[in-house]
Amino acid sequence: MADSISTSTSGCPVSALVVDTSSWIAYFAGDGSPLVDEALEEGRLHMPVVVAGELLSGRMTEAERRELEDLLSDLPAHGGEPEHWFRVGRLRASLRARGLSVSTPDAHVAQCAIDLGGTLLTEDGIFARIARLAPLRLAPR
Repeated sequence: MADSISTSTSGCPVSALVVDTSSWIAYFAGDGSPLVDEALEEGRLHMPVVVAGELLSGRMTEAERRELEDLLSDLPAHGGEPEHWFRVGRLRASLRARGLSVSTPDAHVAQCAIDLGGTLLTEDGIFARIARLAPLRLAPR
């Protein structure tokens, strides 16, 4: 977990930023948050592995795909280990027991932010609902 904390230019510790697919789409469309640029510069932006798959499944030219792959490959990936997926399953079960059904990809993204002790940047309202029931912190939009 120590890898999830870096130091800002002012010397203050800052947490990891996890960016959901919806916020990446807004970012690439020019409507994104400056938090993404800041986290990229500071090396504290982490990529849930499913987000990479979702982004790369969009319609784009081969040149755009290579450029996106280059960007994504520079980011620390999170969520490839089995223990993470065990936590994803427990999170989904816990949420379902409290009346909220979420998809496995959404639970994975939320669990990445929880695992890293970071914040999640998203445009998707499901995560606000998750945050009311789980220790998920959302970044301001």
